[in-house]
Amino acid sequence: MSRNQDEQAIAIAAMFQAASLVDQIANKGMMAQSNFEISINSLFQLNPDNTEQVFGGKQQLTNSLGLGFNALLHTLDKRKKGNSANITNYVLSMIMLQQKLANNDKMLSLMAQRLEALIIKADKFYPIDGQDSESKGNRTHSNIIAGLDGLYQDTISTFSFRIKVQGDPRHLQNKENAAKVRALLLAGIRAAILWRQVGGKRWHLLFFKSRLKQSVEKILASR
Repeated sequence: MSRNQDEQAIAIAAMFQAASLVDQIANKGMMAQSNFEISINSLFQLNPDNTEQVFGGKQQLTNSLGLGFNALLHTLDKRKKGNSANITNYVLSMIMLQQKLANNDKMLSLMAQRLEALIIKADKFYPIDGQDSESKGNRTHSNIIAGLDGLYQDTISTFSFRIKVQGDPRHLQNKENAAKVRALLLAGIRAAILWRQVGGKRWHLLFFKSRLKQSVEKILASR
């Protein structure tokens, strides 16, 4: 099994994790903070050495992307039924938006600049309790999430194609929830970019399902 196939499985799982968290917020108004942190922190890995590093390293994958791997396996297993249609639609929409973004160098440059600025802001103003001044700041602070929300609206939201999030209006109309949803969609699109960089193609999702499942099961078995 090729290294590229494993990397593609990791990136797809990251998309499914972001999509699953969006679905949880939309329908329940809450999600697991640890999973949220992994997805958001991936946005700030601007120059990773490898795919695993984006999500905390090889040894952490089964924990950091466990939600995504399980959601992906659930989708790949035809015998299982559940409310996964929205999650799959979000993932496919992330891939479509990534394709549009890939053709817009100016927007990509703007996003990189804004993300770098948010890294500096988090490190300077929102240090994590108990860590020294040289440690990374809190990337999931509400003001950083608000910055990601604004970045999404200034970039991705300008495309004619939009991701339509389905859920309880009471949760979706909450300002903080809406900001988290957009930040997660941005993280999912970042994972879609990563997937393309390691050779992922949309038709792979249709014709290489068995290979994808094998890669996911191998990664989960390494825990």
